[in-house]
Amino acid sequence: MRPNIHPEYREVLFHDTNADAYFLIGSTLKTAQTKEYEGNIYPYVSLDISSASHPFYTGEQRQVNNEGRIANFNKRFQRFKRSH
Repeated sequence: MRPNIHPEYREVLFHDTNADAYFLIGSTLKTAQTKEYEGNIYPYVSLDISSASHPFYTGEQRQVNNEGRIANFNKRFQRFKRSH
């Protein structure tokens, strides 16, 4: 392999903020943030969702709003509606 063409591969700390779960995974992801975890300092990336909190992996059902944007708008601003 040619030298100096591949990104640095290292352990990166991922934090699922929704489930408050930490994952230490090998990655080439670049980040300026660092965090101490189990006595070592790692590059740090926060996530909104991962396998620890995603309904597909956890089996939990979540309520989803089925109304569209227009229905939400009309419901919110119905009191301002003018009568003709």
